[in-house]
Amino acid sequence: MTRREWSGGERLPHGGFIAVANHLSDADPFTFGLFLVDHGIYPRILAKDSLFRVPVVGRVLRSAGIIPVERGRASAAASLEEARAALAAGECVAIYPEGTHTFDPDLWPMTAKTGAARLALTTRAPVVPVAQWGPQEFRPPHSRRINVRALPFPARVRAGGPVDLSDLYDDAPSPSAGAVAAATGRIMAALTAELAILRGMEPPAQPYDRSRGPAGP
Repeated sequence: MTRREWSGGERLPHGGFIAVANHLSDADPFTFGLFLVDHGIYPRILAKDSLFRVPVVGRVLRSAGIIPVERGRASAAASLEEARAALAAGECVAIYPEGTHTFDPDLWPMTAKTGAARLALTTRAPVVPVAQWGPQEFRPPHSRRINVRALPFPARVRAGGPVDLSDLYDDAPSPSAGAVAAATGRIMAALTAELAILRGMEPPAQPYDRSRGPAGP
């Protein structure tokens, strides 16, 4: 189903860590997870709670240990607590910091939500950027269309080294807004840099602002 091209697997840490990936398509959770599993890591992935209400799919997600995230609700804190417990147990927690497919018309990572940064700052777990490119040829972003002619579709995935957030750690019960913003920026910059290597292109100077919504035609 895929033409795999993995790189950077030697940079994946042992023990609990946070893997963050760019989000291009409904097909890329498959390649993200497959990359980790092929390197002996069975991740706990944070996924939107609506997927758990889909018949059959919901049961599969629960049995696979996927962590549901109720977006925009106070109960999202419970999802982060479950993720913290997984990290403390030495597991990998996999997150899409953007929260949805990128809105950038050229498919570069857009500005992110803050969940990954908050989790990293409160647990001090290593954060590893995992860039991916190719799944969008099979399932375009923001689309229900499947391009069967793209099979086997290219699955190019590259892991970078852990993002250094150590200067942002403190002993406060929760990180400051400034620390969260700085950590989010660093995480996304590292992810974009790895994607630029995969694509062999220069990324935009500034990420697409998610608050603008999808770019027009």
